[in-house]
Amino acid sequence: MNWITNYVRPKINSMLGRREVAENLWIKCPETGEMVFHRDLEENKWVIPASGFHMKMPAKARLKDLFDDGVYEAFPQPKVAQDPLKFRDSKKYTDRLRDSRIKTELEDTIVAGLGRCRGVKLVGVVHEFNFMGGSLGIAAGEAIIKAFERAIAEKCPLVIFPASGGARMQEGILSLMQLPRTTVAVQMLKEAGLPYIVVLTNPTTGGVTASYAMLGDLHLAEPGAEICFAGKRVIEQTIREKLPEGFQTSEYLLEHGMVDMVIKRHDIPDTLASVLKILMKKPADAVKTNGAAAPVVALPIAASA
Repeated sequence: MNWITNYVRPKINSMLGRREVAENLWIKCPETGEMVFHRDLEENKWVIPASGFHMKMPAKARLKDLFDDGVYEAFPQPKVAQDPLKFRDSKKYTDRLRDSRIKTELEDTIVAGLGRCRGVKLVGVVHEFNFMGGSLGIAAGEAIIKAFERAIAEKCPLVIFPASGGARMQEGILSLMQLPRTTVAVQMLKEAGLPYIVVLTNPTTGGVTASYAMLGDLHLAEPGAEICFAGKRVIEQTIREKLPEGFQTSEYLLEHGMVDMVIKRHDIPDTLASVLKILMKKPADAVKTNGAAAPVVALPIAASA
């Protein structure tokens, strides 16, 4: 019936002067089932107003929210081999890339830029989950490394917002090679004496969790985010036991020392700026938001052995 959907219906609508109505005008809250108008959701930073559930936030919107007045220098996407393994499953890998690029208007899953967050200069890196599940491949790995190199050149911190299903299977071992490559980039930033902060979002899993996503100087997380290597269902099927309620959520990881802070999305820019000024040894009173001083953040202190 594609010919009806793609040809007949648009032809009739054009003759009758009808306009196509987007199917995603109303978005359902996964927790409560509440229907929220998409513009209201966008204005509230993709957080359901009533329940506080944090929906996935587009990468470009995330960067605009992070940087002052939404102004930043966007980094170009590095040129890499597109389909080195000539991979095909039910669909050609090149076709999957093309479809994701049309859907997201991005070259790959990583969006990065340089700007100021409440006056603090930093490099921001964000995964776009709608691009093949935010998976880590050659292009994503190269973009992350270039972002770290730029942060070192600018002598500024780097903040990353991972949201990924893990390594990209269509690139096989080449995608797994990005784990040590990005780990080396993290170490280079730390050797330069510059802060590296990770803001874990939903979901952060697989090889991304096994590399740069868990190597930050400080780990923040959004409420309810799934953070793990293997999923809950896989673990339960393997060990044949029921896992605890809330297992692998940001709150569970906070209780068990894997995450330093769980921060609501609206508070992330102010918290990052406050923390970075402490780490960079800058005056705390320079951080302002809407004419008011940002809240003081107490850094977690590890217990002595």
